[in-house]
Amino acid sequence: MFNVLFAVFILLGSVIAFPGEKDDFSIWLESLKAEARAEKISEMTIQETFKDAEYLPNVIVLDRSQPEFISTFFTYINKRVTEDRIDDGRYKLHENIDLLNKVEQQYGVPKNIIVAFWGLETNYGGYKGNYELPSALMSLAYEGRRAEFFRSQLMDVMRIIDAGHNDVEGMRGSWAGASGHMQFMPSTFITYAVDGDGDGRNDIWNSLPDAFSSASNYLSRIGWKKEEPVALEVKLPANFDYAEARLDLRKQSADWTIIGVTKVDGTPLPALNNTAILLPQGWQGPAFLVADNFDVVMKWNRSINYALSVSYLADQLVEDKPIINGWATVGYGGISFNQAWAMQAKLNELGFDSGAPDGFPGTKTQQAIRSYQVQHHLPADGYPSLELYNRLMKETTKKYK
Repeated sequence: MFNVLFAVFILLGSVIAFPGEKDDFSIWLESLKAEARAEKISEMTIQETFKDAEYLPNVIVLDRSQPEFISTFFTYINKRVTEDRIDDGRYKLHENIDLLNKVEQQYGVPKNIIVAFWGLETNYGGYKGNYELPSALMSLAYEGRRAEFFRSQLMDVMRIIDAGHNDVEGMRGSWAGASGHMQFMPSTFITYAVDGDGDGRNDIWNSLPDAFSSASNYLSRIGWKKEEPVALEVKLPANFDYAEARLDLRKQSADWTIIGVTKVDGTPLPALNNTAILLPQGWQGPAFLVADNFDVVMKWNRSINYALSVSYLADQLVEDKPIINGWATVGYGGISFNQAWAMQAKLNELGFDSGAPDGFPGTKTQQAIRSYQVQHHLPADGYPSLELYNRLMKETTKKYK
């Protein structure tokens, strides 16, 4: 592990700002204190927050690091929605049923959804992170990349302390600044955290009533719709146009029904507005119908695989509801970050605009893949598979000129 971290430090040395490369860290902290005073944060909170502050180079390494491989859907979900996590979640759901019922009645967000978030974020409170948030956020603000964002998060940490919701020692969490049972960023706490147990503090770190109520308040206020699912596994007709399976193409579920889409068991789709079909592992993998609550979960975490994991775990907490289709693709390997970059560059070279290569195949890259697939009479699912990568790398530009 040390050798790996050392290599990363050497690799990133030219872009990571260590103390001494910019203004001295201690001098920079003084300017931050002045800003805190201008924001009307108490002198006691300022002194306590900065007393043991230190620059954490490993936080910058984590912020700058790229994944070696892009997880496939099945790799992602099998790692996060394990049998142990399902079993533990069912126990936690039962253990806290009275509290969860009360919170659900107040906010309208199903209790299994809240427990699913809890399980995925901190393994039901088992690990909430142990980074000192002031030092982590100061490091991220000092380093320069997204400096203003992390600077504002640090100010919110001090507002939280000033208001008496926690003390400096208790402000621990992830290297990126999220903390508590549900891993709220400080700004999310300021806007959405509530006092669920009536003790006068919004204690998302130690109080389950506060943590559950805050998460439910957040989801409710950003658009959660009662009685609607996050995602449903569906069965597609044999002649389905895979180019229509994308998050930005929305239809009423009745429109999908007309062309033969059903629930995975063959029963009709529920009446839903603003739905999309997703193929997270390509046309050979499972298919899902998603609607407005999927978009709500995506506001919590912008990963499609994360949102589908929330839905899947929530379903498993209340019934055995395994994914039915696509298991033949479970062993399909994902492409690496470098392969994704090369794929984007090759698509651009061939005249299919995927944007500036960045190693992350987003919406524009997926559309470029679809255009390539259509031209070559392939299933136009837009999925960056290893098979597609290998095919693209054999292409030359001659046939496109």
